[in-house]
Amino acid sequence: MNELYKKQVRNALVTWFQEEKRDLPWRKTTDPYKIWVSEVMLQQTKVDTVIPYYERFISKYPSLESLATAPEEELLKQWEGLGYYSRARNLQAGVKEVVEEYQSIVPSTRHEISKLKGVGPYTAGAVLSIAYGVPEHAVDGNVMRVLSRLLLIKEDIAKPKTKKIFEEAVMELIDEDNPSAFNQGLMELGAVICTPTKPKCLLCPVREYCTAFFEGMQEGLPIKTITKKTKVHKVKSVVIQANDGKILLEKRPSKGLLANMWQFPMVELPTLKHSVEEIIELDYGISISKREEIIAFKHIFSHLTWEMESYGALLIEEKNLAANCKWFTKEEIELQPMPVPVLKIWNTWKEKV
Repeated sequence: MNELYKKQVRNALVTWFQEEKRDLPWRKTTDPYKIWVSEVMLQQTKVDTVIPYYERFISKYPSLESLATAPEEELLKQWEGLGYYSRARNLQAGVKEVVEEYQSIVPSTRHEISKLKGVGPYTAGAVLSIAYGVPEHAVDGNVMRVLSRLLLIKEDIAKPKTKKIFEEAVMELIDEDNPSAFNQGLMELGAVICTPTKPKCLLCPVREYCTAFFEGMQEGLPIKTITKKTKVHKVKSVVIQANDGKILLEKRPSKGLLANMWQFPMVELPTLKHSVEEIIELDYGISISKREEIIAFKHIFSHLTWEMESYGALLIEEKNLAANCKWFTKEEIELQPMPVPVLKIWNTWKEKV
């Protein structure tokens, strides 16, 4: 890339972003904490979904200190529905480190900020460039797609080592006087113009500098190998109601998928030798009545799919209730952090009773 080309791309991208950027709440601040929160929420989640969560979250936790001291169950309830709950836990852990080790000042160098829990290369670069105006790369899927087309980069973006190529490309192109607008411009371009399919090339501010456009290759880039199929787990979930109207929930393990979230008793199929009622009695220490179907659906995680069937049942007898289980009133259940598939069952059950 010659200097004239780089200057033209920078100017075109930054000018376009400043004139056309979407009005998003996290673009109205340079507070590194608030930008950090937004970048974590935006990982694998659409902008329109994030906006109301971000606004509620910042209202609830307006400062590093308020998030650092929040009870985990309260935090998870605030995050409920966004998914990927480890993001919330890692964010809080990183914030605690800033409060305790950096006197509540988010580090302004890549070396230091990258030491924080849950802060990877992309989040580090986004916070540094947007909040502090430091010319650092922030390479995500949108940025790789834009640059693969702009610079005709044909390396497989599914390979971890390929990201280094894009990071180096950003550092060569970046506007050192306005790295915030440059990085956000790349992200915005990938989100609204240089989309995965049917890119809007005629509206693109850097079209005349795009190699893929002139060679008609824009829809074939970036190159990404097909990932392996996700695992499928067949599960049955049972909403069990006691005579006093309370509902049984179990708390998931403190580590792993959906850690510490609440769910209805769940049985993974095949149960082979035992019926669901027998499994509930063996594993949960209670006996239940015949089940009535609530809802069946699929819920897709990043690495596996739950094929869920859910049923309502009544408690017959409590014998030796499992330690991770607890009876809740309907009002208490509304306050507990539950993952999206469990919320779906709960909301459908409420409509039926």
